[in-house]
Amino acid sequence: MTPEQVGDQASAVLREVGRAVVGKPDALELVMLGVLAGGHVLVEDLPGLGKTLLARSFATTLGLDFRRIQFTPDLLPSDVTGASLYDQRSGEMVFHAGPVFTHLLLADEINRTPPKTQAALLEAMAESQVTVDGATRPLADPFMVIATANPVEYEGTYSLPEAQLDRFQLRVRMGYLAADEELSMLRARVDRAAPEAVLDRLADPADVVAWRAAVERVEIDDDLLAYAVALVGATREHPQISIGASPRGGLALVQLARARSVLNGRDFVIPEDLKALAVPALAHRVSLRPELWVREVSTDDVLREIVAGVATPSTRRTAAVPS
Repeated sequence: MTPEQVGDQASAVLREVGRAVVGKPDALELVMLGVLAGGHVLVEDLPGLGKTLLARSFATTLGLDFRRIQFTPDLLPSDVTGASLYDQRSGEMVFHAGPVFTHLLLADEINRTPPKTQAALLEAMAESQVTVDGATRPLADPFMVIATANPVEYEGTYSLPEAQLDRFQLRVRMGYLAADEELSMLRARVDRAAPEAVLDRLADPADVVAWRAAVERVEIDDDLLAYAVALVGATREHPQISIGASPRGGLALVQLARARSVLNGRDFVIPEDLKALAVPALAHRVSLRPELWVREVSTDDVLREIVAGVATPSTRRTAAVPS
């Protein structure tokens, strides 16, 4: 499958999902890049902005098995991964799979459960497998987590630990709709006389696997790899950042840039791919110095400053990009 073919199919998925999730093309594109790059997505914003609808719409349009976990303070790790239960008829312990055994898992309001249960997803997200009672069980292919989270300042939430955040390939913010977009959303709801739009299935799990294989064939020059290293390195040296991005952040940035190339029908990465994705790929991986919290400086602002300050390489391939 060529990058042009994958780009056309992925764009069709975005248009279909856009029928349900109105006015958020940038957020939808970022989630689509996560699908193509084989990563997990953290959708962080206030309640009622369409985070759950976004995840369910992608699962429907991509034809993926879909499970949802509503994270609550009393949720146990076994409620996520599954557990072995005694079967009286056979006299043996039988494993009952948890909701993590699916293609697309919606971890709804993941920061409403304590860290012990949040950590139950770490192995699944990092290695696409689950170990229960000493037995390791592989997850479905493809496997993807879309987690929603309310801001940490919101009542009744637990901040996600750094190890958990680092497993997410990118973070997406929804934001409020503009007035005209909100009006269009309300009119569409009234006109269809149903709570949600009925979406068509445009792909299946095998298609998603093929798309990801196409992303792996995208070329990236050494100067662009060095640019990615420079962006990640700048997060470790910035005076306002106490903990910089890990090497996993560089891997995520490069893979997302390759996915963006495919979405645009290219088989090579250009500097703009890395620049466009530096904030969603790296901002959630860094920690600011405590005194900046009072000044309400965000990691997104600091990452934008870093992107503006790191010299952009010039490549011969840039001139080949169609206008």
